[in-house]
Amino acid sequence: MVTLVNLRAYRRFFVVAWHFLPLLLSYARDRRRFFLFGGSRRVDSETRIERANTLLSSLLTLGPTFIKLGQLLSTRPDILPPEYVDELSKLQDEVPPADWDAAKEVVEAELGPVDERFDSFDTDAISGASLGQVYDAQIDGQRVAVKVRRPGIEELVAADLRVIRWSVPILMQFIGQARAFSLENLADEFAKTIREEMNYDREATMLTEIRENFADDPDVAIPAVVESHSGPRVLTMEYVGGTKINDVETLDRKGLDRYELAETLQRAYLQMIIEDGVFHADPHPGNLAVQDDGTVVFYDFGMSGRVDSFIQEKIVDFYVAVANQDIDAILDALIEMGTLSPDADRAVMGDVMELAIQDARGEDIETYRVQQIVSQVEDTIYEFPLRLPSNLALVLRVATVVEGVCVTLDPDFDFISVATDYLTEQGYREESIRQFFEEAGDQVQASAQSVVRVPPKLERTLDRIDRDDMYVRVDVEDGNDVFALLAKRLVYGMLLSFSLLTAGLLFAFSTLQAAVAAGVLALVTAGLLYRSFRGRRGIRATPQFTRQNLREREERE
Repeated sequence: MVTLVNLRAYRRFFVVAWHFLPLLLSYARDRRRFFLFGGSRRVDSETRIERANTLLSSLLTLGPTFIKLGQLLSTRPDILPPEYVDELSKLQDEVPPADWDAAKEVVEAELGPVDERFDSFDTDAISGASLGQVYDAQIDGQRVAVKVRRPGIEELVAADLRVIRWSVPILMQFIGQARAFSLENLADEFAKTIREEMNYDREATMLTEIRENFADDPDVAIPAVVESHSGPRVLTMEYVGGTKINDVETLDRKGLDRYELAETLQRAYLQMIIEDGVFHADPHPGNLAVQDDGTVVFYDFGMSGRVDSFIQEKIVDFYVAVANQDIDAILDALIEMGTLSPDADRAVMGDVMELAIQDARGEDIETYRVQQIVSQVEDTIYEFPLRLPSNLALVLRVATVVEGVCVTLDPDFDFISVATDYLTEQGYREESIRQFFEEAGDQVQASAQSVVRVPPKLERTLDRIDRDDMYVRVDVEDGNDVFALLAKRLVYGMLLSFSLLTAGLLFAFSTLQAAVAAGVLALVTAGLLYRSFRGRRGIRATPQFTRQNLREREERE
């Protein structure tokens, strides 16, 4: 078995390499114009979109594992530029279902003969995905949905995961250090995610837990698991129908308030992430429906996750800071979660966050303000400041996809207003205010103690100055080697001056050949001096998704 997986992996490796090699060569030329030397190239948005479409086609061609990989990458703006994220977010997990004969073998190996276990079973799948497919059936007169793992998917995924693990060290040679930081653990994270999604026992457990958390909420419906007809490869659930959540025409025809539906959806996810710590992580329109009374239905819990208490606390801090429009608190929360580098320029990132809040609220943003911030970002951020820890990847996916669904329901939906109301109702904002006053009280107490301690220390310091016994040591940090660069330019300048003077003297008092030699030395020195001023400036690994969004808004203005 292991040998067959290895052989399949070797073959798949060459197939994958054939698809991805052109993109890797393009990335290499972006960093070094002539692969081994030369300056970097600036790639425009149109080129990135073209490459993203190529990547999308390759992922679809390579099959189920790589479709799932594309979905994971669509949640990682710390790895891919915004154009790639936008294109990959369109990657729906819709694959033609496998033949019934092959699927039947899986069902019967798990549950026994289909005719005996089910009253009826429609052999035409009602939906097909990369890892499984769903059928309509009946048990004791009750309509159920039966999710069956795709036949032969285990061997294919095992081989593809090896290919991905082999490929990561190669890919890291073609991307910058900032993205390599996030890519390094991607293979292990993806392997864990896809194996969890193929385990229907785990999905049943997560589904049941989330369903219990919403047992008292009449606005949310989650199908129950039929445990007697479920196992690691087959999951049977009660059938809960509804209108697809992005079918706005049908929703309008039924007289449903789309803003209220969007609010219900966001509140449900706020509860899952902030309160419950377990959440449905694949909220694309195919997994969400609406019943005639406005109840929102959740399907497919294969992609689900948990949030530990620390991250929950920091997400609350982040939402409270956004609700209060406290930019410093927003940055502090991002740093504590590990999303923002502590070395990032707080002034610039503060401006970016302020602009993002204005945009989320639908406020008008003046063009000159966008241009000013873009200029600041270009000139001052030298390291990629935004990173995405793996434990936040699914949370980001939820936030991004839910936002898209809510905007589809109502383009004027106010996320911040709904989140603010929710936090206020749950008492988080009051707790934040109480904590603020407690911290302020501690600071007042510390200040009072300092008032008593400072005068004696100040008197001792003044006595030392009076006795000429005061020394000051200054340590200058030069992380960007500014002093070395200035020294280099100074030496080049002195050499250039000396070379020019020497060439003039030799031309006047000696041979032409000697003057030419001194002139060549002067030219070389001038070239080195010019190169030191023309060295690479600006962002080496920029937060491109932030900058690109700003530019797009600037162009729309």
